[in-house]
Amino acid sequence: MCVVWRSPQPLWQALVDWAICPGQAMVKVQGVTETWEGNRATVLQRLLGTLDLTTIQAVGHRVVHGGDLYRESVVVTAAVREAIRSLIPLAPTHNPANLEGIELLGHLLPGVPQVAVFDTAFHSTLPAAAATYPIPYEFWEQGLRRYGFHGISHRYCQERAAEILDRRDLRVVTCHLGNGCSLAAAVGGVCQDTTMGLSPLEGLMMGTRSGSSIRG
Repeated sequence: MCVVWRSPQPLWQALVDWAICPGQAMVKVQGVTETWEGNRATVLQRLLGTLDLTTIQAVGHRVVHGGDLYRESVVVTAAVREAIRSLIPLAPTHNPANLEGIELLGHLLPGVPQVAVFDTAFHSTLPAAAATYPIPYEFWEQGLRRYGFHGISHRYCQERAAEILDRRDLRVVTCHLGNGCSLAAAVGGVCQDTTMGLSPLEGLMMGTRSGSSIRG
């Protein structure tokens, strides 16, 4: 069986790459690439200036670490912002940038609902045997456990595979590969194990992270 599926084309899309040097970003907007000066806030504000902000009805944010607080996407409130801030020690590179985007959009689009979609949510179903490290249990009680990441990508791949094959009982291993990499195993769309753990550092070798050996 050959299934051809094409995703809907976005009306607008852009990419910001901060890998050049501090205070400078390579920005690609609607296929046109330029180098912009500034910090995250100024670049994002300029980027959004290429849009008609009055047409935006909602904003979605990928948030890397939701800890054990969030098992699904949530509408952003003051309490959610504080929770994301409290989890910065577990994802010090990602959560501050995620929070900065939420706060900036709240300023630029007052009254427009924002939704936080957590990378860790898909892995919240990990059984205790997969989520627990072989360390004293008191550390588990302090929140030191396997959380898993790239869950948004893994969930999408799991659901698309089930849709294409018209099966809901699949036993699937999905591979998220790029500068950040991870694997996840699921049964019937429910995550059972993943290569990343307490932070996004574990698992496969990555562009700027050494990873660790995959458990047998």
